[in-house]
Amino acid sequence: MLQWVAKASRPLVDLHDPVLARDVLESLRRRLDGGEAAVGTLRRKRKVLVHALHYAVERGELGSHPLDKIRWRVPKPAIAVDPRVVANPYQARELLSAVSYVGGYRRARGRRMVGFFTGMYYAGLRPEEAVAAALPDRRLPSTGWGRLIVHRTRPQAGRRWTDTGEYHDDRGLKNRPPGDIRVVPLPPYLVALWREHVATFGTADDGRLFFSESGRIVAYTTYHRVCQRSPRPRPASRPHQHPAREAPVRPAALGAVHLAVRGR
Repeated sequence: MLQWVAKASRPLVDLHDPVLARDVLESLRRRLDGGEAAVGTLRRKRKVLVHALHYAVERGELGSHPLDKIRWRVPKPAIAVDPRVVANPYQARELLSAVSYVGGYRRARGRRMVGFFTGMYYAGLRPEEAVAAALPDRRLPSTGWGRLIVHRTRPQAGRRWTDTGEYHDDRGLKNRPPGDIRVVPLPPYLVALWREHVATFGTADDGRLFFSESGRIVAYTTYHRVCQRSPRPRPASRPHQHPAREAPVRPAALGAVHLAVRGR
């Protein structure tokens, strides 16, 4: 395979041609199916290309970096959250209620996931942050706001791609330096629901709040299946109006639940 790649590839020095270098950068905008890649994907691919060429310069394969003279910028990502395509508070409450009915009451497959999805919505947690959240890292008072210290993630990578041979890797926060933390305020509704969750299901041996029936880390297929089997929330008559005394919801949290609903 590598021999074929070597024969089919053009020499690195050809990238000093500005026309070819720009064509390579423009190709980063497209997916394999020809569609336009997301801005985040484009940024990641460009970063990999730039670092690879820096390494080629260090190894003496290139005299200088061929992209230094190319004026080509990655477009800025959209920051605003479109309320038309994310779950609003009315729909989120209906979704969480529907999740609790999945799998029956005794097995509690859905009831175990209610707190998981609620944390993604009200605290803006990524799935890999939610599965790693442990009771010692949070403060859950009987009344008022709580607090969660997010410092660990357990992304599902597969046994072939982890150092421990487990399905889930053990990492720090995404796009943060090692050892960094994020302090997240927890609204009273979420605090009360998590307290009830702990009283009902307890915690895993290592203190994790969310775990499978056998005590293992919640897998992607588990919460994806629960989400897919729960009824979709119906369109609200007032889609952009928060109900009375509704806890404030951050835009990042809206996007998190929307991605979960789509089966991320």
